[in-house]
Amino acid sequence: MSTDSMPDAAASGRAGAVLIKRMADADLAGVDAVRREIADDCHAVLVFDGVCVLCSGWVRFLLRHDHAGRYAFASMQGDRGRALLRAHGLDPDDPLSLLLLEYDRADGARVSVDSDAVRRVLAGMGGLWRLAHLIVILPRPLRDSLYRMLARNRYRLFGRHEACMVPEPAQAHRFL
Repeated sequence: MSTDSMPDAAASGRAGAVLIKRMADADLAGVDAVRREIADDCHAVLVFDGVCVLCSGWVRFLLRHDHAGRYAFASMQGDRGRALLRAHGLDPDDPLSLLLLEYDRADGARVSVDSDAVRRVLAGMGGLWRLAHLIVILPRPLRDSLYRMLARNRYRLFGRHEACMVPEPAQAHRFL
């Protein structure tokens, strides 16, 4: 192959960088759109695996017990969930992390993943659920490794739905 027919590496690199920037801009625009889209009474978005039986059960549990309606939900299989994961450095095609974005801070969203996300969700429900903060006595690397071990094996241990869960009509406003 002659060098005349080979693409210019510098031009190719610039094109790739422009494409990556456009993708990042689209993801960040998606994040801003998500914030505008969630219900006024919701203060946080939880991105979860919508086909995972365990994860869907976790969301159903939160819908039953989150009487204040603090949490909105985005499936990582949906466009908004994928955009949120990418915008925070997580791979939507290899979903091993739970992502929680809390919007009750003046300086932007507080981002939590893995065991910290679980802890903050439970504690955020108030009451005795605040005791979930006690899990911090375990070192984060240990907590997160246990979380990731469960996440890697969740389909084998708990199963997988054919499609994402569909919310009840009364709860649909809490799903992005």
